[in-house]
Amino acid sequence: MKLMMKSAWNFSRGLSLLGLLLLVMALPAQAAQGPLSQLEQSVNQILEILRNDDVQGDERREQLSDLIRQRFDFKTMAQYVLGPQWRKTSLADKDQFTKLFSDLLEASYIGKIEAYTDEEVTFAKEQIEGRKAKVGTLILTGTTEIPIDYRLVSNNDAWLVYDVIIEGVSLVRTYRDNYREIVRKKGMAELLVRMEDKLAEIRQDDTAG
Repeated sequence: MKLMMKSAWNFSRGLSLLGLLLLVMALPAQAAQGPLSQLEQSVNQILEILRNDDVQGDERREQLSDLIRQRFDFKTMAQYVLGPQWRKTSLADKDQFTKLFSDLLEASYIGKIEAYTDEEVTFAKEQIEGRKAKVGTLILTGTTEIPIDYRLVSNNDAWLVYDVIIEGVSLVRTYRDNYREIVRKKGMAELLVRMEDKLAEIRQDDTAG
């Protein structure tokens, strides 16, 4: 079995949209701003990097990587992806899973950010309940409007992403369904091995490209 996401939406378009969602969520926030305001600021700021012809290659990717890791709560995402298995997993395996999961997301989608081609992002609404929030957006590409919702958790003054819903399909749930089947049949150790193999494959493809 290949370690790949399986989803209800068109896979190719899903990857491209994931690139855009990383673009939207990429920068640290100003104090005391709500989640929607932080997202809107992030779009304008990261576009400056993408449009800066003086920053290319590894330097650009390093800057994008730093920004992504400041905006995503990978530990919470990893915990939700593993679900009940998280409580049964050793601390060492939790740490390894979280690192591999964050590296896989970054390696899989950072190229999509660099391929950004001036699609428009419209911010529709925000819903805040305690330390959690949901922000609705629309990606406007050609004559198509694609809804993307972000689930965020408050960490001091920053709102960090822990799930993304593209056309009604949850990123966390998609990974969870795929990984849960591997853990059920083969165990946690096998899942970690497959994640390492997938990460190596992606990085090799990037180098070859």
